[in-house]
Amino acid sequence: MPSKQSQVSPEQLISLATICCGVGPGGSTSMVSKITLIDFMGKVVLDAYVCPTMPVTDYRTATTGIEPRHLDPGVAMRFSEAQARVASLIKGKVLIGHAIWQDLSVLGIPHPAINTRDVALYQPFRNALQSPNQIIGLQTLMWHMMRRRIQDGVQNSFENATAALDLYRSHSSAWEQAVVSKQWPCALPPSTYSRCYL
Repeated sequence: MPSKQSQVSPEQLISLATICCGVGPGGSTSMVSKITLIDFMGKVVLDAYVCPTMPVTDYRTATTGIEPRHLDPGVAMRFSEAQARVASLIKGKVLIGHAIWQDLSVLGIPHPAINTRDVALYQPFRNALQSPNQIIGLQTLMWHMMRRRIQDGVQNSFENATAALDLYRSHSSAWEQAVVSKQWPCALPPSTYSRCYL
């Protein structure tokens, strides 16, 4: 049984999910359009649309559910404000998510690697699905590890943040014990995203 020192307090945990639209030629560059942060109890800390800093060329509505009206300056938060709010809310916290490097990249915010709990990189999940060297989608992870369907329609950042949190909670004792034992239980994120980690 893990010692109490191996546990992160619930107040230290926060889960992040973002949804992106496309900018640039063919909408191939992702720009954050929606942010959700939830605490350990699943309570919303921040849930906001984000005004793009470049013209959107592909709203990706079929998968994101985002339409031009959602990103109207009167409705959506300015990117600089959203970036500052997220940076403030996650500072000093243990950040939970799926493929966190993508969220941090589109937000332009680095976070200490030791304070991330990325369910896409957690080796026991990958091993359970017999894919030790592959990044497994959140939908697949949730179905195989928790027998719960998500993302049946358009993406929902609250649902994604909750799913990542639930996956973490299902293995939190073993995960934290491994961290304390200096046996990091996760694969490394893609090296091209190293700027996202401190």
